[in-house]
Amino acid sequence: MVKVEELQQYGKEQFDAAVASANTFSSGFQAIATAYGDYTKKSFEDTKSFVEKLSGVKSMDKAIEVQTEFAKSAYETFVAESQKIGALYSDLAKQAYKPVEGMVAKFAPAAR
Repeated sequence: MVKVEELQQYGKEQFDAAVASANTFSSGFQAIATAYGDYTKKSFEDTKSFVEKLSGVKSMDKAIEVQTEFAKSAYETFVAESQKIGALYSDLAKQAYKPVEGMVAKFAPAAR
């Protein structure tokens, strides 16, 4: 038979796990939003710089060179930022699961 104290303790543990998970989501999403904002700002500045360089070009060869440099730089920045943001999502998932992990481990032996 289950005691009232055990039910209360179980409810408290569930509530604490939910609050910890919510706090993790909040800070994790804030970090992700900041990373997206930083990337957007950098991309805008890089594009602005590219347009300024391109407008001062006098020959077709130089225009192609400037465009090639911009394309390479934009691609490298995109890949680096995508990996960074992907890592933030991965960390968020791991951290959000940690409070629940203890509860799952507690009931895993009982399910066998």
